Amino acid sequence: MENEKVSILIVEDDMIIAANLSIQLTSLGYEVAGILPRGEEAIMHVREHSPQLLLMDINLKGALSGIDTAKAIKKYIDIPIIYLTANSDDATFDKAKETHPKAFITKPFNKLSLQRTIALVVEEMKEGNNSNQNTQHIEILEDRIFVRHNGRMEKLLLEDILYIEADRNYCILITPKIKHILTCTLKVMEEKLPKSSFIRVHRSFIINISKLDVLGDGHLEIGRKVIPIGKSHKELLLNRIQTI
Repeated sequence: MENEKVSILIVEDDMIIAANLSIQLTSLGYEVAGILPRGEEAIMHVREHSPQLLLMDINLKGALSGIDTAKAIKKYIDIPIIYLTANSDDATFDKAKETHPKAFITKPFNKLSLQRTIALVVEEMKEGNNSNQNTQHIEILEDRIFVRHNGRMEKLLLEDILYIEADRNYCILITPKIKHILTCTLKVMEEKLPKSSFIRVHRSFIINISKLDVLGDGHLEIGRKVIPIGKSHKELLLNRIQTI
């Protein structure tokens, strides 16, 4: 994980501080994903774009504090958070700890402390990726999947997935326009995908049941792809089709 590939979202309602942060982060080689003053906007941004790191002011103006915002975000996706705070009291610190932040930066901060703190967090993120290098980071929300690709999280709507095919320790995710090769097992995908839309029909295939074109005795077809139906999966598939 190189610095230039790390996307950082700034959530800060003081625009002078936010602009200063943006300039310094850019000069250090990081990508600034955006500057947002409100927690509600940050939640929407993360769900849509999934940056890799958050710089979050604890005392945001508006309905949500930085801590409230972090709690809401972590319900959907686990993103490392560094808090910015002018408060060093124990009560604020203890409340913030509940969201498991990676670090705190106390205002007013200087470039050196910012640089060192973020560098340490990025290194920890890198070590975490290396320790789990055989399993690709995948996040699935209500209607979309985020897949880590070239250091970024790419969005794909679940309704666009036709089927998923296993290839040893990889999964090939097929859409009408493109295929994605994921470094995870089919079992991991089966556990993550919503069972209302996806069903395993063979030891090597999961299908989007809404994309089913043809159902034969021992096979089915989706987009002209012939997919075998495993004997142990056939009854469940037939039951699901009857309930559609």
